[in-house]
Amino acid sequence: MTQTIETDVVVIGGGIAGLWLFNTLNQQGYKALLLENATLGGGQTIKSQGIVHGGTKYTLTGTLTKAAECIAGMPDRWRKALKGEDEVDLSDADILSQSQYLWSPGDVGSRLTTFFASKALRGRVEQLKKADDFPGIFRHEGFRGKVYQLNEVVLDIRTVIKALVKGLESRILKVDWAENTRIVTDGKKIDYIEHQVGGETLQIRAKKFVTTAGEGTEDLMKLWGISEPAMQRRPLHMIMVRHRHSEPLFAHCLGTKPVPRMTVTSHPDGEGNWVWYLGGEIAEDGMERTPEEQIRVARRELVALLPWVNLDDAQWATLFVNRAEPKQTKLLRPDAAFIHETENGIVSWPTKLALAPNLSDEVMKVLDKEQLSPSGNKGFGLPENVQHPEICQPFWSEAFTDCHD
Repeated sequence: MTQTIETDVVVIGGGIAGLWLFNTLNQQGYKALLLENATLGGGQTIKSQGIVHGGTKYTLTGTLTKAAECIAGMPDRWRKALKGEDEVDLSDADILSQSQYLWSPGDVGSRLTTFFASKALRGRVEQLKKADDFPGIFRHEGFRGKVYQLNEVVLDIRTVIKALVKGLESRILKVDWAENTRIVTDGKKIDYIEHQVGGETLQIRAKKFVTTAGEGTEDLMKLWGISEPAMQRRPLHMIMVRHRHSEPLFAHCLGTKPVPRMTVTSHPDGEGNWVWYLGGEIAEDGMERTPEEQIRVARRELVALLPWVNLDDAQWATLFVNRAEPKQTKLLRPDAAFIHETENGIVSWPTKLALAPNLSDEVMKVLDKEQLSPSGNKGFGLPENVQHPEICQPFWSEAFTDCHD
């Protein structure tokens, strides 16, 4: 038996970009389905540091870059959603820190003081003059650097995913491209997506199909039968440190390169510990290191930068992450969210977690341009016998089972 489901838009991929777009479509009355082959948010999304970047870390050369300009408005957009004042309502999501900070060890940051005070960055960066205004971890008498407060909120990503999914569970389908789901095409046009469930066949048809699958987009394009746009991977070797130090850390450490020497966010593990998650230059340069070597480097760095923090009893682990993006010359970082139209489909990458709203806006512009209006979605949903994907677990959930103490 075959059942046909007619939709306006099918979103393929349940990371932050797909979920934001999916939520937007539903709020505007589109009949939209989301297809996910693993867990919701389980790829790059949960492995991100949860920072809603405002572009400040792209200005460390002393120049206001195009990337910084493209992402500048995102923190305010997210804050509006977090207050429940945006079309996408994230008021149920948890905020880990209202600000990400930037700190300079010693006098390394003096050359940036004037630039950070410039009109171009006004409202995005504030140098904290008094130690009493510093985050707790920098109030130690051994700290001799400078601290800047950035307009960059840090989020608990699992709660963001839950907020985006809330009330829309019946429109999200768990698929398996190797077993029970396939893309049926007519040339480069997607005719429909076929899904087998309980001896029945679902034919999912849409006026527009949008891929938001991150690294999985490459395989989806093969199933679709298209080769452009090309994808690139920029890998990271992240470090996780689980410990009981009382102060969380949400900060970029200024170094000598155009990227932060180290970017740290802190995540409660539910057992009274913090998990510090380390990215930045150390993660980019760590791809040639074994996990053991990467941990040794991270230990040395933290001792040098925060010698008053006792991590003797900490547990250490590492995590490899691929940042999937549209291919750029010399594998450079893209400046903005990316979409590419092919027949009745759109291939997309947000390039940064913070740019998920930007990607959604660009897709909505395409629908508006093509006069693809919402057909109304009251009572719309999938059959009851289908499977729905689960929300992903925290990035550290399995990291410390065989950890390095």
